[in-house]
Amino acid sequence: MRRRGSPFTGVGVVLAKEAADYLSGARMWVLEALVFLTAIAAAYAAILSIRANIGESPFLFLRLLTMAQDPLPSFIALLGFLIPLVAIAIGFDAINGEFSRRTLSRVLAQPIYRDALLLGKFLAGLLALTIGLFSLWLLTIGLGLLFLGLAPNTEEMVRMLGFLVATIAYGGVWLAVAFLFSVVFRAPATAALAALGVWLLFSLFWSVVTPLVATLISGPPEGIFGPNLAYLQTSQILDRISPNTLYAEIALALLQPATRALGPVLYSQVQGALLGAPLPAAQSFILVWPQMTGLIAGMIVIFAIAYVVFQRQEIRA
Repeated sequence: MRRRGSPFTGVGVVLAKEAADYLSGARMWVLEALVFLTAIAAAYAAILSIRANIGESPFLFLRLLTMAQDPLPSFIALLGFLIPLVAIAIGFDAINGEFSRRTLSRVLAQPIYRDALLLGKFLAGLLALTIGLFSLWLLTIGLGLLFLGLAPNTEEMVRMLGFLVATIAYGGVWLAVAFLFSVVFRAPATAALAALGVWLLFSLFWSVVTPLVATLISGPPEGIFGPNLAYLQTSQILDRISPNTLYAEIALALLQPATRALGPVLYSQVQGALLGAPLPAAQSFILVWPQMTGLIAGMIVIFAIAYVVFQRQEIRA
């Protein structure tokens, strides 16, 4: 039988209900407190260092995000570590939690299709993540205004806004991973462990695996006449499978304006270039456009796989 009406009827209802649950739940409050306290501590430590060396850089607000002060890492390093954990914690029991509570069949007995349920839950999780990151972004700018006594210029605001969009897309990738395992595994604990395993693979072990695979494909790093260019290109391609690498490259290009390349560069490609001079914001965005689209495409592809798997599952009362 053909379905009547749009399969996405009810997305708004599911989104509103799930977003309210995410934003008001104790789990979200604990996660937000963890991220806010650690990130703001890193930003405040960077502010103290910037105030001691205020004349060294014209991009003070960008240094606020990239400068590390012992014993704390930089603001962006903390975000790169904590955001996947927050996204996984939001989505690991989105679908299998309904199975465990035996409420999924009741929800789908209403005039709500599976399409609307899955999409609404995912958009709600992404909305909750966006609200938290946007609040943190505003709080960081407020701290800079308060303690530095200066307002960010237009270029800094554009770069920081682009970094915020990239951070949301990065969190969306890990949220989609959590949703995928929530659909595949019926036990929430198994889904959480699987998602954390993927995160650990890309965070800790991918940099170890990549050189080995690149060597098998393209030969050793050093050839007779110097560095093996094929090895470098293969290694770079393999590195960029990881969302962590894409996010790190975006942060590097947007928050450090002097960055002119994100891979191996030949000498002939830099002849005549004014090395060390900052790039315009538009050129930095062109530089990271492949990485940005890669994160967004990865989020969509992973969610599409979860969608197909969920559509093929049998659900009984």
